[in-house]
Amino acid sequence: MYKAKIKLVYKQVIDASSETSFEKAIIHASYQEFLLKSQAYNAEGKFKTFSRMKANDGRANSLHYKLSFSVLHFIEQLDNKIPVIKDNLGNKLSFDTAAFELIESHIEDSSLHKVAINYQTETLTLIDFMGDYLLLTSADAKSNEPSETFVVKMQPGLSIMNYQEINQFAINNLQLETP
Repeated sequence: MYKAKIKLVYKQVIDASSETSFEKAIIHASYQEFLLKSQAYNAEGKFKTFSRMKANDGRANSLHYKLSFSVLHFIEQLDNKIPVIKDNLGNKLSFDTAAFELIESHIEDSSLHKVAINYQTETLTLIDFMGDYLLLTSADAKSNEPSETFVVKMQPGLSIMNYQEINQFAINNLQLETP
C-alpha cells in the first residue's frame, strides 16, 4: 500500500532575471544586506565577490545566516506555501521550513547577486511513483483510514531529501516498542 515516508526539498534560485515581486523583494533586500554585512570580511574592499571573501576568510560563510534575517518577513508572507511548486490541481505545495542561501554576489554589480531559498516539506507518505509523478498524502502511514492524496510532478530543483521505506519504518518502531 504505502511505499515510504519522504521529505521533499525545492531549491528556488533567485537572481537579477527573476520576475515576480516576491523574487525582486528577496534580491533587493538580500543584496542591500550583503553590501552592509560583507564589510566585516572585506574591510579594505579588496575582494569583490562572495566567493573571494569566503576564500580569504572562512567566517564569511556566516553571511548565509546573517542575510537570511533580511528576507524572513518576505518568506513568512508565503504562509508556508512554496510559490512555484503546485500539485496537479494547481494547489501550492506546503513547506515546513525554509533556508536562505547566498550563492554568489559582487559588491559593485548587483546583477551578479544570486541567492536561493530551500523549501523543505513536512514528512509525507509516498503512495506510489507514476513516471515523473509522485502520489502523496500527508496522512500517517499507520492509519487504515482513507486519506486525501495529491500528485506532484518531479521537476528541476525538486528532490527527495529523505526516504525511509514503510516496512523498514515499521520494523524500527516495533524494535523500539519491544521491552
